[in-house]
Amino acid sequence: MFLGFDIGTSGVKALLIDSDGKILASSSASIDVVRPLPGWSEQSPSDWWNAVNDTAMTLSRDHANAMANVRGIGLSGQMHGMVALDKNDSVLRPAILWNDTRNAAEAAELDDEHPDYRKIGGNAVMPGFTAPKALWMARHEPELFAKVATILLPKDYIRFLMSGEKISDMSDSAGTLWLDVAARSWSPTLLAPCGLSIEHMPELAEGSAPAGQLRPDIAHKWGIKNSVTIAGGGGDNASAACGLGVTNPGDAFLSLGTSGVVFSVTESFAPAHSDGAHAFCHALPNTWHQMGVILAATDCLNWLSEISNTPVAGLMDTIEKSAFCPSNMLFHPYLSGERTPHNDATARGGFFGISRGDDRVDMTRAVLEGVAFAMADAVDVLAAADKRPSQLLATGGGAKSRYWLSLIAAVTRCDIVIPEDGDFGAALGAARLGLLASKPHTSGDTDIILRKPDIIETISPDSAIRDALGDRRHHWQQLYTAIKPIL
Repeated sequence: MFLGFDIGTSGVKALLIDSDGKILASSSASIDVVRPLPGWSEQSPSDWWNAVNDTAMTLSRDHANAMANVRGIGLSGQMHGMVALDKNDSVLRPAILWNDTRNAAEAAELDDEHPDYRKIGGNAVMPGFTAPKALWMARHEPELFAKVATILLPKDYIRFLMSGEKISDMSDSAGTLWLDVAARSWSPTLLAPCGLSIEHMPELAEGSAPAGQLRPDIAHKWGIKNSVTIAGGGGDNASAACGLGVTNPGDAFLSLGTSGVVFSVTESFAPAHSDGAHAFCHALPNTWHQMGVILAATDCLNWLSEISNTPVAGLMDTIEKSAFCPSNMLFHPYLSGERTPHNDATARGGFFGISRGDDRVDMTRAVLEGVAFAMADAVDVLAAADKRPSQLLATGGGAKSRYWLSLIAAVTRCDIVIPEDGDFGAALGAARLGLLASKPHTSGDTDIILRKPDIIETISPDSAIRDALGDRRHHWQQLYTAIKPIL
């Protein structure tokens, strides 16, 4: 048996699989985000550990035999978060999360004054990354920063508590902006502007390689009777790709969750930093990926639901039952700033062209179109840097809407394939990596373990929808350019 943990922003998920990769059980526990000031987003690392223990103990209670036979653990986690430890390995302050924008000035400074971040790190410096967080801490909390002995990412802090080892994997570490992404090693050149050195960093391991052993006392507490290998694991999107079998060059997936992601596996390091796309290591050896990210996808629907006092299902019901009809208005989905292609934490959303006769249905159509246009922007950036994906495997809560996927297929000019119902998320990918790390496998075995889900439907680009939305997307793009200087 093999166990995967996904340390997310809103909660922790634990998932059990057998040696064939079949899902046996899962458990979840929620976590709160603390926002002490506008733009700040923090969590206590102890909350992650408490949630990990809660999920493990639930599985131990409900699936005692399976938990007793666990032999490998994989870890996935929210990327970019900064856990600062002192020389005694005590946490110095709450972790600063991926969606914290307090360090926008430091990010701009690093990006403007140190071109090696784009050249070696492969990415434009954004407030979400770990590097500007460290510089912010050095500037605004110098006494605390002087005590920093180690910086860990969220999942790697959990590894440390599980094993006593300070180790990170390549995919998650690439999101710090301190990794030489092509060489898959820490870069002294990128660490130096933040006042750090390699001595502050954990060891590195591939995501499918052994990276620690579970402490016997924790194994006993969780009802595990074996020696347990902990895999290097991966960042949340790289782990999700392993759960979906998106592991070979040309494979790609589309995630419509709170944020929106287009993830494409590449043969080599292929940066696209000028347009806000990410180029990271994959969680598997000798593999890289590109990623376009929009910061608000289903979150735009959640926001509209809140302000209109209408459940999301109610907003979507009429639209799902009707034929395609373009909205009368345009919507920019930049409710939390934007990454791809604008790299602008200050970008803001809005409706344009509203008339007195418009209602919630019109606004919902506009939101779906605006997110689809933003996803098309992300795909275009990846296409320009490497090649346009031929198809996108759809995942996330928003992927349940065939209407929404038909809009995205039309404007991205990509087939969208829908997998069978099932859990193919980051926790599954983490468990698969735990399986790979726990015992040797041949390449054929690896292909089976990381297999893709069965496909139940393919949504191809509809020319009528593409033609109807083509000019609207062009106007939508022009509008952003026109209004940005006055926002």
